[in-house]
This record gives sequence, structure tokens and C-alpha cells, in this order.
Amino acid sequence: MLTTKTVLLGASRRPALRRALVGTPVTRRVVERFVAGETLPEALAVVRRLTGEGIAVTLDHLGEDVTGPEEARASRDAYLALLEGLAPLDLGPDAEVSVKLSAFGQALPGGHDLALDLVRPVVEAAAAIGTTVTLDMEDSTTVDSTLAVLAELRRDHPGTGAVLQAALRRTEDDVRALAMPGSRVRLVKGAYDEPPSAAHQGRRDVDAAYARCLGVLMRGPGYPMVGSHDPAMVDLAQRLAAEYGRTADSWEVQMLHGIRTDEQQRLAASGTRVRAYVPYGRDWYGYFTRRLAERPANLRFFLRALVSR
Repeated sequence: MLTTKTVLLGASRRPALRRALVGTPVTRRVVERFVAGETLPEALAVVRRLTGEGIAVTLDHLGEDVTGPEEARASRDAYLALLEGLAPLDLGPDAEVSVKLSAFGQALPGGHDLALDLVRPVVEAAAAIGTTVTLDMEDSTTVDSTLAVLAELRRDHPGTGAVLQAALRRTEDDVRALAMPGSRVRLVKGAYDEPPSAAHQGRRDVDAAYARCLGVLMRGPGYPMVGSHDPAMVDLAQRLAAEYGRTADSWEVQMLHGIRTDEQQRLAASGTRVRAYVPYGRDWYGYFTRRLAERPANLRFFLRALVSR
């Protein structure tokens, strides 16, 4: 039986629908809620606004579907330009970057080595301005490669972070392996359509797995990044932080730009470190459809905008 999530994630891979939606003005107006513009100056304006409000940021230059090494190198160059643009703001770790290795050619022939070679100068450029890089996690077939790239990068830049998806059955083992001094792990529920063999399918099972993984991270010596809009999970994180004596600067909550903005501001005002995940760029379609797929409220917001245009 097809779920709404399955249909929407399938839509993200349909070129005809992509062309139709990308060219629709109402779609672009809705996208502005989630995407900080298509250009670097637009993204930097959002960075200045959010950091001025006490909210840290992690920036993602959108562009996952590369078809050759030239496009992968263009992704590297876009991130180097981003870091060059961040440097004068002197925000240090309050403005880090997130990268998807698929944008660096991970899925191409020989893509593992290509992605490692291309992401390394981005990590070096981030370190040069006092900040870090987090490797986003994609579908389950990429996890081994992504974690291997992480291990290589952490040899010289131990602050390099990674994302783990609680929905994946393997993640509890991965969390235990990464709960080490200096590690930075963003724990999310997961936004990809995975088979039962690879991932928990029911919401309760995913929530339970998230809670277990969060407990491991909060007990460990690393730096947990709680990627969730779920009030129950954020509340659990706060309780665990108190239970294990974590200081306010030893963990953080991360939420997507444009989602639960009032709650982001409330948490930040109360002393919780909050970081907004801020995507930008022209290739926003895949990101946008995943946001619709993972939260019914996002889909309702989009549909209301369509019927009220």
C-alpha cells in the first residue's frame, strides 16, 4: 500500500513533475519558507538575521543529483565560495556547513574516492575560519561510504560531524561507535523511503529507536546534535542533559529553517543552544519534496497555498 511519504519521495525522482512544480510561481513562494534563497548573498542575509537572533546555523548548498565529475567539482567550489563569504562575518562555530556526499560525486563510478578528495578542501577551508563540516546522511546504501569518509576526515579534523538516522536498524550500533570524545553526531529520524529490512516502519518504532540512540549520545563523551521538531524528543533531550550533567554548550537542538521558528526562538531564549539547518541554491526540488513527505503539516501548508493562489 502506497503511503503519502512514498508517493512524495517518488515524485522527487520524476523529471516531468519536477519541471512543472519548479516553474510554478506558487511553488516558489512556498519554497521560500524552507529555502534561504537561490544565491549566496540571499543565504548570507538569512545567516546574519538568525545569528543576530541568537540562533546558530548550518548551511547546505543544494545540489544532490550530479551526473559527472564536473558537477561534483562545481559543488566543491560552491562550498568554498560559501566559506569565503562566511569568513568576514567572523561567526566561528555559530555558522557551520552541511554537505551531502552525493553532491560531491559519491554515486558516480569511483565516487567514494572522488567525494573524499573533493570534500577534504571544504573541511580544510571550514577549519581555517574556525568552523566545522557535518556530513549529511542519505539513503541506507550510502551509510558505509559516508562513515568511511568521516573516519578519514576526522584524522586531521576531528570536529567533522555526521548525521545518523534513527529509523535505520543499524543506527544503534553506529551511534555507539561514534559516541567518542570529540565526535559530533546529529541524530534525526530519517526522511528516506527505506525497505523494512533496513529501517523501522512504524512511527512508534522510529520514536523508540530515536530515544534509545539519544540516550547513548547524551551519556557519551561526544557532542550530541538533536535534530528534531518533535516536542517529545526535545523534551527528552533536555531531561537527559540534566540527568547526565551536561552543560548548555555541550549539546544542541537543530531544526530546519522555516519550521517551528517560534519554538526555535523560545528554546534559544531559555538557554538551549539552537541551530537552524539553512539550505539554499537553485536545485531545491529534492529537498522541498522531502520536507513535504516527512511532515503532514508541511504538505497541508503547500496545498493551502495552491488552492488560495
